[in-house]
Amino acid sequence: MHAYDTKDLKRLFGLPAAAVRSLARAGHLTPVRRAGRLHYSFQDLIVLRTASALRAASIPAKRINRTLRRLRADLPVGESLNKLSLTALGNRIAIREGKMLWESDSGQYVLALDIDEEQGGLHVISRPVSPANASSAADAGDAATSADESYVRAYSLEETDPAAAQAAYEACLAADPKHLEARVNLGRLLHLAGRFKEAEHMYRSSDRPEPLLTFNLAVLLEDLGREPEAILAYREALALDPQLADAHFNLARLYERARDPKASLRHLLAYRRMIDRQGT
Repeated sequence: MHAYDTKDLKRLFGLPAAAVRSLARAGHLTPVRRAGRLHYSFQDLIVLRTASALRAASIPAKRINRTLRRLRADLPVGESLNKLSLTALGNRIAIREGKMLWESDSGQYVLALDIDEEQGGLHVISRPVSPANASSAADAGDAATSADESYVRAYSLEETDPAAAQAAYEACLAADPKHLEARVNLGRLLHLAGRFKEAEHMYRSSDRPEPLLTFNLAVLLEDLGREPEAILAYREALALDPQLADAHFNLARLYERARDPKASLRHLLAYRRMIDRQGT
């Protein structure tokens, strides 16, 4: 498999050598010395991607190390950090899976709120209803309320009763088949429960292409060992939303496994450019 040296790491993540050495000393990286130079695997790159993003959000190094240790301890044997994505919420670290967030320290789910800087506060910003759609929105009010109530109930049950959460998400979709968040979360629960065919159907049965559904489908296809299909799905997700940086990173990983280092590096560099733009 392709190995990455320190020059590659600096080009991809901009991490100083001291930060890389610190991660290696903490046991998060497992570089191999060849011909007097350290080389890093793609699994190391996954750790470095996480550390780079959190460092850019001014998360302290000790907290980054603590989070990485906890994640690695909780992962099943043989699994890697590539199934999870970390993000910063102020000075906290949150773990993201689809649209779900939970705090790395407490393990509690958190709600991602939109920020209205002009009002100086945090609140959920509802999607406006255009005047042209006002009457149809009123006619569909009962169904929308029913769908939203089922969604909120499903969301609250995910940790304590996944089966009941699945049933509530199904009720939400019965009331509103276009409810994207319910479809995403139900697909994820089915995936985690090992009901892969049902999860795949959930992701594919939307009446319109959605980047997040397509991205989650790609993750599912990876888990099923259908990597050529996963590559196509990630590429489709990027076509729907070119800002999906994680799709570039996951494509890089798949091309690495397919022994296509040029394609892998191309997507890694695309990921890096995208992260740089998002940080400016």
